[in-house]
Amino acid sequence: MRVWSGLWRAVSSGDGAAHGGRPRRRAWETSLSPLERVRRLLPPEEAAALGRCAAAPQVPPEEKKEKEEEATATASQVSLEEAGARPGPFRAGELALAEIRRKYNATLKLLCRLAAGSVLASPRGLLPHRDIIGQLPGQVLRTSAGTPLLLRRPSLEEYVLLMPRGPTIAYPKDVSAILMMLDIHPGDTILETGSGSGAMSLFLSRAVGPKGRVISYEIRDDHHNLAKKNYRHWRAAWEIGHMEEWPDNVDFILKDISTAAADMKSVTVDAIVLDMLNPQSALPVVHPSLKQGGVCAVYLANITQVIDLLDRIRTCKLPFLCERIIEVTYRNWLVLPAKIKNCKSSQVVETQENIEEPPQKEYEEIHIQDQAVLKESEYNESLSDDAETYCSVPYVARPSYWQDGHSAFLTKLRKFRPLLS
Repeated sequence: MRVWSGLWRAVSSGDGAAHGGRPRRRAWETSLSPLERVRRLLPPEEAAALGRCAAAPQVPPEEKKEKEEEATATASQVSLEEAGARPGPFRAGELALAEIRRKYNATLKLLCRLAAGSVLASPRGLLPHRDIIGQLPGQVLRTSAGTPLLLRRPSLEEYVLLMPRGPTIAYPKDVSAILMMLDIHPGDTILETGSGSGAMSLFLSRAVGPKGRVISYEIRDDHHNLAKKNYRHWRAAWEIGHMEEWPDNVDFILKDISTAAADMKSVTVDAIVLDMLNPQSALPVVHPSLKQGGVCAVYLANITQVIDLLDRIRTCKLPFLCERIIEVTYRNWLVLPAKIKNCKSSQVVETQENIEEPPQKEYEEIHIQDQAVLKESEYNESLSDDAETYCSVPYVARPSYWQDGHSAFLTKLRKFRPLLS
């Protein structure tokens, strides 16, 4: 027995030497992971917590990266929505503007309110509203007659020119000059006399913003109702199409401004717009409510009305200085490629005299040779491309046949404080 025990120890020691002097591992023995070794060194409570963390399911790196990208995309989408990102497609209930190209570079514009069962009728065919709803602005659709229509949302200027009107509106070219005269800031309070069709009220509403206020007086009942209707329709269409609310900051009042002295005593305004036949009758009533240094813009059709206004200010000794009187005019220009009698664009026209034009084959060879030479320098190549594009077709530039005529005279009055005698 002792012999066998010694032999077993010898074999075991020799086998261990063959494995680097380490004892041979038995089949029932398992190696410890680094985490298990650390856990055996920790107190029981911390070891249990470490075991629970190790038992939690591990997310693969690819899956983790995808989840992070999804979270980033969701956060960016939310931030865009919070920043007022405007969705594009047309919706039922909003306004759409259709443009049709006509002869002599003219454009026919049609304004409609989209409804699922309605049809857009044009001189060049019909287009159901259901084909427009869901499309993005800027799309070109064809009518039943095959005529292409460019569809987009109208601007405020286009809506004012195409909306139903009773009296003559204040045209956008004059409105822009009046807004510059008044120097309106967001949050200002503006007094308007003569609501008319509501054109000036809409522009003033946008200028003063949600924190501002516009007080609009009108003496005629039909004009008062039309101005309120146009203003309400624009606000509703804006909210549907742009997913944000147009400020509800206009107070339409049906009353003669010359009899509203008691109402104006409790109001202080930053600027005044007078668009009425006899503005000189309203000045004595409204000037106490205008702040010192404020501007009163008067919209008059005839120069004789301007003379009567200034004479009334002089005789009544009203505290107003006439800074300037202007008439806003501008010219429309037409810039088109030149055409020959068969309505095709003409080719390059040689302006110099007594120059013989080379045959077509020789011209092509010279052109190709010039291209090969010019390709040696990128700078020369860019110049040649620009010159070739510019000179390929001659253009005609001239004032348009149809020009906008006179609309009104704009008088700028500024309130001052007279010196005490």
